[in-house]
Amino acid sequence: MLFELLKIVNRGIKDKLNLKVKGGFIESVLFFLKGKVDNAIITVQCKNNIKVKIMYIEIPEKVNRILKQLEKAGYPAYIVGGCVRDSILGRKPTDWDITTKATPCQVKDLFRRTIDTGIEHGTVTVMLGNEGYEVTTYRIDGLYEDSRHPKEVTFTEDLKEDLRRRDFTINAMAYNSQEGLIDIFDGVEDSKKRLIRAVGNPQERFQEDALRLMRALRFSAQLGYQIEANTKQAILEMAKDLDKISAERVQIELIKLITSPHPEVLKEAYRLGVTKVILPEIDQIMKSKEEGEKLMQRMQKVPEDKIYRLTILFSELGKETAIKIGKRLKMDNATIKLVSTLVAYFSYQPELIESSIRKAIYEIGEDAYPYLYQLKKAKILASGVEKEEERNEEANKIYEKILERGDCLSLHGMNLSGNDLLALGLKPGKEVGKILYSLLEIVLEDPRKNTKEELEKIAKKMIANTGD
Repeated sequence: MLFELLKIVNRGIKDKLNLKVKGGFIESVLFFLKGKVDNAIITVQCKNNIKVKIMYIEIPEKVNRILKQLEKAGYPAYIVGGCVRDSILGRKPTDWDITTKATPCQVKDLFRRTIDTGIEHGTVTVMLGNEGYEVTTYRIDGLYEDSRHPKEVTFTEDLKEDLRRRDFTINAMAYNSQEGLIDIFDGVEDSKKRLIRAVGNPQERFQEDALRLMRALRFSAQLGYQIEANTKQAILEMAKDLDKISAERVQIELIKLITSPHPEVLKEAYRLGVTKVILPEIDQIMKSKEEGEKLMQRMQKVPEDKIYRLTILFSELGKETAIKIGKRLKMDNATIKLVSTLVAYFSYQPELIESSIRKAIYEIGEDAYPYLYQLKKAKILASGVEKEEERNEEANKIYEKILERGDCLSLHGMNLSGNDLLALGLKPGKEVGKILYSLLEIVLEDPRKNTKEELEKIAKKMIANTGD
C-alpha cells in the first residue's frame, strides 16, 4: 500500500506542480510523511507551503490481482462506477466493477475460472475462490430499442468513450494505481457540490434507459444530493417513459429510495411526475400538501427498513390496495402479506390489559405485531398527540412482559395437540380444530392454564359435549 501511495504522490506532484522531483522514491517518502489520507484524498504539503490534493483508493487484494494480471498482459484496466464513487465519499463499496481494454475472449484466456454473465454486452465474471468480479470491455452502446438494452454494443479501445455512456457524473469515474483517478465529467466536483448530474445530454441518457430517472431520485435520497437543474427538467419531461420499464426494476429502485436516509425525496418524485406513473395511489395523497408532508414525516421516523417504510407509505390506502400495489410491483409474497397485515392493523388499539394484548398478538401474528410499536410511534410523533404516545408505550411494556414470561401466543405454544385430543377419544374431523381453538382462547385469557393436565380436563368436558 505504501509503495502505491508514494508512486501516486510522486506522479501527482509532477503533474500538478510541474516540479522536477529529485531523488524519486526518497523525496516522495518525505512528501508523504508530510501528507495525510482523508476519504481517498491525499493532501501533500510541498515546497513553499503549497498543498496538493491527490486521489488514492485502496483496492482490495483480489481486485488488484485482476487489474495487475490484465495490465501485465498489455490491457489497461480500472475499477469503475459505484466503487470509485463510494470510495471517494468514504463509504465502503459493496461491489468492485472492473473495466478494461481487453475483449471478453482475451479476459477469458487470462483467468482460469470465468462465467459468461453478459458476454454479449462485454461482461465476464472472473472467479477468484468463491468470489466473482465483473470485468467489462470498454464499449460504445448502439441505439436503445426498449428503454433498457442497446440494440448492439461496439467494443472500443478508448476508456473515455466507455465513461461517456454512463448515467451520472459521480458514476462515470475510473481509477487504477498507475494513473490515479480518471474523471473527465467532473464527478468529484459534482460530489463536492452534492449534485446528481447526467453525463452529457440528460434526455439522451434517459432515452437509453428510462430507469435512470428513478436512479437519479434514488441517489438523491441515498446521498442527500440535489438533482442538477437540466437533469431534473429531463426527468419531468420523460417520466412517462417509466411505463416501459419492468415492474421488478421499478420496485428495486423504489425500495432503495424509501429505505434511504431521505425518503422525503418522494415529494420530488411527485413534483417531477414519477409517482403518477409508478404509484398513482400515492400521487393522490401527495396532491394534498398537508397529507403528503405528514406521510413523509412518518417515514422519516421509522427505521430504514422496507417493511416499516412500505407500511407507512401504504398506511392510508387500506389492506386491499396495499396487496394490489405489492402484486403490481412484483414484490415477494412474504413482504406483501406482512405489509398488508400491518396496514390493516395500523390504527388498531387493543385494551391495555395482558389478555387483550395476547389476543392481539395472536390475531395480528407474532411476526407482525412487533412492528406496530415503531409504526404507531411514528404516527404519534408526526401528529404530536401526547396521550397516544403514553398509550403506545404502555402497550409495548405489556408486550415485553408477555414475551419475557414466555406466555403461549399460538397453537404451536399450547401444551396440548390434536393427537392428544384423539387419544382422549375424540374422532378425527372438524371438531379437533374447533376444540383446539377454543382451548387457545382460554390460554390467551389465562396463560396459567397452559398445562397438559389442565387442558386435558377442559378438553374432556368439551369432547363430552360434542356427543349431545
